[in-house]
Amino acid sequence: MRSRKEHLTERMRRSLQEAFRLALLGLLVVAAPPQNLAQDPPPPPDKPAAPTDSTDKPKQPKINADNATQNAPDQPKWDPLRAEKDMQVGEYYMHKGDLDAAIDRFEDATLAKPGYAVPFRFLGEAQEKKGLKKQAIKSYQRYLDLYPKAEDKDKIQKRIEKLYKDVEKERKSLN
Repeated sequence: MRSRKEHLTERMRRSLQEAFRLALLGLLVVAAPPQNLAQDPPPPPDKPAAPTDSTDKPKQPKINADNATQNAPDQPKWDPLRAEKDMQVGEYYMHKGDLDAAIDRFEDATLAKPGYAVPFRFLGEAQEKKGLKKQAIKSYQRYLDLYPKAEDKDKIQKRIEKLYKDVEKERKSLN
């Protein structure tokens, strides 16, 4: 049988070995070259050297076409969090009465999350209020295509039928 002193000595030896292993692992992690992590942007592609012909005209710098209603070209197309935020802001604009801004936000939400049905319903509602009946029909129909078992399916179908009748009346009155 081992004495208490031998037992404690053995535990201390194991603890020191474990501490040494962890310290060595820490050194390896710190000394290792950095890995290309998923959060890092990809390196820019190598551009071929431009010809140095004296007849070439200097190129105009690109104008940043980025605005509040479009993603920058380097941003991901599929962005469900942005779609949810666009929905919230669009609903705020609807409540405020700014239909153009609401339509822009709902359209952004449909682009950020294309298979998401709810923005199409709100987009149709905003377009209907603004008088864009043909676009509203398309938006409502897309909503029903994406969400065929919607609780408000009957209500939306009635709206579509009403909008079709209104469009037909307008078309006949123009002829």
